[in-house]
Amino acid sequence: MRSKVIFTLVLLVQVVCSTFFVSEIVLTILNIRAEPISWHTRELTEIGAIIGLILGSIIGGMHLMASLKRTAAAEMKLKAASGAFMEVMAERFDDWGLTPAERDVALFALKGLSIQEIAALRETSEGTVKAQSNAIYRKAGVSGRPQLLSLFIEDLLDGDDRLKTAAE
Repeated sequence: MRSKVIFTLVLLVQVVCSTFFVSEIVLTILNIRAEPISWHTRELTEIGAIIGLILGSIIGGMHLMASLKRTAAAEMKLKAASGAFMEVMAERFDDWGLTPAERDVALFALKGLSIQEIAALRETSEGTVKAQSNAIYRKAGVSGRPQLLSLFIEDLLDGDDRLKTAAE
């Protein structure tokens, strides 16, 4: 919250400073004379505007760097969680005693591919994929793809210790 307020104030200062310089140029181009101010006051105003723009750029850069660091940290956590998910999935497949072919079919099913798409990718018949799917469901103790997927979602929602450790 505090960061947003600072960033908003810095942005406001930059807009005011930029408006000052742009208005000076526009007034000069249109040959509109404003009430003259002393040379000293004008110089101080310009210096203040320049300092405002410089500080705004520096603070904006700092916020950008902090944002990039947060994004990188979040991506790293996501990769770790994804890797942990793959480990959990491999362990489940081992526990169920899935064959290599069944592992492929299960992975494709979890990714949401249809029976036809899985058969095409594996270069087998749809009947073979259906038989392998049924074997997977039987070994996993579920009745279909939604329940199979829910087993893994439950691991994520329950905060499986392996996922927490990998994400940290």
